[in-house]
Amino acid sequence: MTVAAIAFLCLFLLIFLRVPLAIALTVVGFAGFWYLVGLQPALSLLGTMTLQSTMNYSLSVIPLFVLMGNVLTNARLSEELYAAANAMIGHYRGGLAMATVVACGGFGAICGSSLATAATMAKVSMPSMRAYGYHDKLATGAIAAGGTLGILIPPSVILIFYGVMTETHIGKLFAAGILPGLLGIVLYSVAVSYVVRRHPDWGPAGARLSWRGRMHALRGVWSVALLFGIVMGGIYGGIFTATEAAAVGASAAFVIAGLRGSLTWPALKRIMTESLYTSAMLFAILIGGMIFTDFVNFTGVHSGFSNWISSLDVAPLAIVAIIVLLYLVLGAVLDSLSMILLTVPLFHPVVISLGYDPVWFGILLVVTVEIGLLTPPIGSNVFVLKSVLPDVGTGTIFAGVVPFFLVDVIRVFILLLIPSISLFLPNLLF
Repeated sequence: MTVAAIAFLCLFLLIFLRVPLAIALTVVGFAGFWYLVGLQPALSLLGTMTLQSTMNYSLSVIPLFVLMGNVLTNARLSEELYAAANAMIGHYRGGLAMATVVACGGFGAICGSSLATAATMAKVSMPSMRAYGYHDKLATGAIAAGGTLGILIPPSVILIFYGVMTETHIGKLFAAGILPGLLGIVLYSVAVSYVVRRHPDWGPAGARLSWRGRMHALRGVWSVALLFGIVMGGIYGGIFTATEAAAVGASAAFVIAGLRGSLTWPALKRIMTESLYTSAMLFAILIGGMIFTDFVNFTGVHSGFSNWISSLDVAPLAIVAIIVLLYLVLGAVLDSLSMILLTVPLFHPVVISLGYDPVWFGILLVVTVEIGLLTPPIGSNVFVLKSVLPDVGTGTIFAGVVPFFLVDVIRVFILLLIPSISLFLPNLLF
């Protein structure tokens, strides 16, 4: 227990010192094993984990979904998603901000990254909102909050990491993320409505298109809907596994990009380079996370923590609520992936020992982690927006995300109290 506590402290220290997460996890996990069992077993663990992670067939889902997202991003589908959402609801007060949230949800379904979603939609939607006189607080708040949907709506890299670490069915996790993601879109739209009701001049109504114009705008997103239907429908229908779905999705993305004329040789080189870089980074983090997880399991700290929790005279739901509150606090100092890799080995066995579904806990965990993307001082999505929109102050963006932060907290406790929202589709489809 003492060794595990020291290891966690060292890991936090390395992260605060800006040591790359993959290196921090690997160094602490390796050093812990070396101290407990010797150098040779630690070296053996390092080699074994590296081999298992890179040669694991099921993990090929990660580079394939990354490749799919990069191909579709290059095809500029984000612009058509925003145009379609804007055509349907942009003529309402705050409609452009709501359209941004909806487009973020759609783009997250093909991208799987919150940071990429926020950065892309900032370039696409911010000029339109500024042209109509939207206040920077509302505009940037909607983009930053909408971007968080990228790690929940499938395919989600974070859900894949959670599934690998906990041996939870990835298809069930993908299915479970859909309704909470849609709930997030609805609640973010409610937040926009609340803001424009208090400040009508912050979100004036946009232009109203005819129904013919709206249908024309919707035609632009057929490829996104088709791709999502093929990939997710194939998984849920039992036609192919998540890995096979990723391969089909990546292949279909190349076809779509080719038909749209966006697959030039320079673009292909950029897509492949970015996909290789991102995949290598994710695998390095995953290897480090698995080494650290094995070290934590070897210390037995999770068993001691579970026994201590079991000895408390507290309702199981209250224990999960306490864990959620801890995640909300951690979100202020850690990024989303760090929280997943650091805490899942500790909290997951406890929650399962209380009799809860690992799929439900995974969704609850990811939704809670989403909030950390908006929370100062880390607030990854906020700083991504700042880099894309250098003329907007960081304080302005943080002030803009406050209403969305509050509805996100409400969403967490809705999912905590009503597990069926997360479990309805997995139970129906599997």
